[in-house]
Amino acid sequence: MNPHRRSPWIIAATLLTLFFLYAPIVVLIVFSFNASRISPLFTGVITKFGPFQLVSGNVVQSPCGPFHWFCDLSQNTEVLSAARNTLFVAVTATIVSTIIGTMAALALQRYNFRLRTFSQISLYIPIVIPEIVMGITILVMFSQLFTFINDSLHLTGDSQLGLGLWTVILAHISFMIPFVTLVVQARLQGLDKSYEEAAMDLGANEWTTFRRVTFPMILPGVLSGALLAFTLSIDDFIITFFTNGPGSPTLPIYVYGLLRRVITPQLNALSTVWILLVLIAVFLTQRVESRQR
Repeated sequence: MNPHRRSPWIIAATLLTLFFLYAPIVVLIVFSFNASRISPLFTGVITKFGPFQLVSGNVVQSPCGPFHWFCDLSQNTEVLSAARNTLFVAVTATIVSTIIGTMAALALQRYNFRLRTFSQISLYIPIVIPEIVMGITILVMFSQLFTFINDSLHLTGDSQLGLGLWTVILAHISFMIPFVTLVVQARLQGLDKSYEEAAMDLGANEWTTFRRVTFPMILPGVLSGALLAFTLSIDDFIITFFTNGPGSPTLPIYVYGLLRRVITPQLNALSTVWILLVLIAVFLTQRVESRQR
């Protein structure tokens, strides 16, 4: 049997897997240019002179042409506000969780201490438990903490502590740290310590060795962990739903509320933009990792 021969069954299984993975994304992007005002009904692509196929009562004619729903999306202040909240939460939580997760990975991989095994096992708890359980747990913790602080300090009215974007950030950090730690720790396991020993033999202290030798070598793992944390943050709905306060919705919360009223191609356009942003982030991360290698 020729080991280089491509089995038709393997090719078919690969194509079928790719179809199930990417066909929904392709359909979503195509429906972003839908001429109908109802998202599930595709009636053609919008042009500046009207759609290719006319459906009475559901036709969109726009000077933006096929990008009508993208233009409409850019004028939706609620969507833009929710997107800003989502990016602010994701970027802030990613930076903090990446720093803490990298430090935790270095401590678990390099040092032996009494609770090392317990700390290693506890990293898997936020990963394996259902998100709804973690969301309820964090909500109860915040409620009890805020009640205690407000009663102790006699805070009333607007001065009272309550749920908001900062509680969402803290909740995201709590479940993102284990993912970053495990990714960076996997990178540290394949790290050759001889480079660090050579740097210290040449007179470099621990901080200089970490900054000039260790960190550049583990940077691909740090970037991978940060990208994973960023993706989990912008995609999270359940934990955000339990820890978010009134007046500051993130994009998943806003989309959920919009789906309960009406489904328009504007949501498809929003999803298309979001997919492009994620692809750009992945592309930039891969470029940095390839240069580092």
